[in-house]
Amino acid sequence: MTTVERDLPTDEAHDLLALVRELGAERLAPRVDEFEEKAQFPREVFAELGQAGLLSLPYPEQWGGGDQPYTVYLQVLEELSAAWGAIGLGVSVHSLSCYPLAQFGTDAQRERWLPAMLSGDQLGAYCLSEPTSGSDAAALRTRAVPVDDGSAYEVTGTKAWITHGGVADFYNLMVRTSDDGPRGISCLLADAGTPGLSAAPPERKMGFSSSQTAQVLLDAARVDTERRIGEEGQGFTIALSALDSGRLGIAACAVGIAQAAFEAATAYAKEREQFGRRIIDFQGLSFMLADMATQISAARELYLAAARRRDAGQAFSVQAAMAKLFATDTCMKVTTDAVQVLGGAGYVKDFPVERWFREAKVLQIVEGTNQVQRLVIGRHLAKH
Repeated sequence: MTTVERDLPTDEAHDLLALVRELGAERLAPRVDEFEEKAQFPREVFAELGQAGLLSLPYPEQWGGGDQPYTVYLQVLEELSAAWGAIGLGVSVHSLSCYPLAQFGTDAQRERWLPAMLSGDQLGAYCLSEPTSGSDAAALRTRAVPVDDGSAYEVTGTKAWITHGGVADFYNLMVRTSDDGPRGISCLLADAGTPGLSAAPPERKMGFSSSQTAQVLLDAARVDTERRIGEEGQGFTIALSALDSGRLGIAACAVGIAQAAFEAATAYAKEREQFGRRIIDFQGLSFMLADMATQISAARELYLAAARRRDAGQAFSVQAAMAKLFATDTCMKVTTDAVQVLGGAGYVKDFPVERWFREAKVLQIVEGTNQVQRLVIGRHLAKH
């Protein structure tokens, strides 16, 4: 891969990106085809990333995190995704899964559970969507009923499209504790070994085959009340706040995949000859590559601008929606054009562009479809 010129705040951040780039080239990219072909979840790869401190980057050092700005963390995600999309996505989801406890938990809860979650030994899952509530997340039906004089909840329902479902060590469960619409939703932090918590067989997906996605089944699963994050009824606020940060992670993953596809297409266009000339020397194709480069750069700057607002403690919800929308649409366009540049070679699995093309599609859907992002942006415009 061509090294992207980075705007990094410290020498430590430069060294971190260099480490990630080297890890991606030497440890990730050579293994991706094998795991994707087998649809095998690469748990050992996440263990390696955890040992390198890459599963806890945006969280405080006090709790075992890397204490890195979000601008740096997102660029790490971009590099990981360029080497292996499922790994970048998995790191983003794990970070999202740590967010409710880190941001809304009590000091006692953070001290008890967060260091283990950030240690690199554990992997998290974030459970909001259900079979009947995707974009309309507030319509979720999974029910948590107090039992044992209020010392625990008994949780029953089904969570859908859960990344790391069945392989995670902990699950953030958004559950209904009353019928008061969005204000009746609460957040529970459940251990993977919770009796009554299980996972359905993994989904058979178009792309990201090495990223396990499954329904999480809750059959009278008992979760202690002390594992509730925030107050009863605060769950939907927690969920939306988490998604603001998570959408920036998806934007960074999309830029990484688009960058990889662009570089592969450019390299191919410089080597492939037709009519006695390199195909990159034909204006129509060179203009296509020029548009790809411009769109990728714009998408990167958009997610970084939103991350700077987050790092500064400013509101960034609308900017996160814009970044997720533009970056994932860009990724879909760039990977489509990359297949076109390679022609027939782009349509076969001998070249990775067909995989990037398939992976790009789901990024327009996860953590809020791009139609929902437009809704978020439009509602903001209507109020201001």
